[in-house]
Amino acid sequence: MQLLTDKKNLEYRPLVATIGFFDGVHIGHRFLIDQVREIAKAKGLPSAVITFPIHPRKVMQQDFQPALLSNYNEKLVRLSSTGIDYCIPFNFSNEASQMSAREFMLEILKNKYNVETLVIGYDHRFGNNRAEGFEEYKKYGDEIGIEVIQAKQLEAPYVSSSHIRRLLKEGKMEDVASLLSYRYLISGKIIKGFQVGRTIGFPTANMELWERYKVVPAFGVYAVYVYIEGDQYEGMLYIGKRPTLQQNSDISIEVNIFDYDGDLYNKSLTTEFLQFIRHDEKFPDMESLKKQLYKDKENVMKVFKNHR
Repeated sequence: MQLLTDKKNLEYRPLVATIGFFDGVHIGHRFLIDQVREIAKAKGLPSAVITFPIHPRKVMQQDFQPALLSNYNEKLVRLSSTGIDYCIPFNFSNEASQMSAREFMLEILKNKYNVETLVIGYDHRFGNNRAEGFEEYKKYGDEIGIEVIQAKQLEAPYVSSSHIRRLLKEGKMEDVASLLSYRYLISGKIIKGFQVGRTIGFPTANMELWERYKVVPAFGVYAVYVYIEGDQYEGMLYIGKRPTLQQNSDISIEVNIFDYDGDLYNKSLTTEFLQFIRHDEKFPDMESLKKQLYKDKENVMKVFKNHR
């Protein structure tokens, strides 16, 4: 996949393209992109995805806080795995938000990006009032010289970015992985924590996420793969408010990395979720918490044994 930030790189070749935010690049998105590629191949033209580095609603509404399945760089990595020829980032603006669907198709898709065929997702709408749909887009396309094709809908399983967000909040990580086509990831910088874990035999690395709007899964304990400077480790991750310690009300993301001995502060770390182990809970004392953590690790090790 070639990332195009300058239309000169297109050499004015007509494109078969689709447009959308593509948060998470889930199997529904991939089904749509596969159709774009098939149509492009049949026409002997390059295929393209036009997407937005920043959520369009965030541009129009500064206090909007999008719940993201992937940041922009993660999205580019996932899009590159689809086999699409080009990815075109479109910097959505207030000016673009005022365009009608016809104006957007003519000025942006036709004149700027030379889109010859536009493949529309079954539920995708654009234009300043978002009131128009496929029939109107097809009519405008006929007028300005863009063939508009409505993509087929993935019949099963049901998938949408919002549905995946709900599953994350329920801790259903295996269902999430099935709909994404990959395991869910979070990445961040290791920061100094309370260092209580090391006193009970479970030292943890405290994560501060790079992407402030990334969806954090349900509170609880998880089996995770941990990636540090290209190396993979097995680990146990906790998300919650540390109710047994009662030291703050902020959400903590802490990972106990198995068989790792080294200084992690200020290093970047990525965790890949395999399976939810248990919900967060408050224990009567530290000894009870310690006993539960040993049980958690035993259950996590069983998960890894099944995955190896």
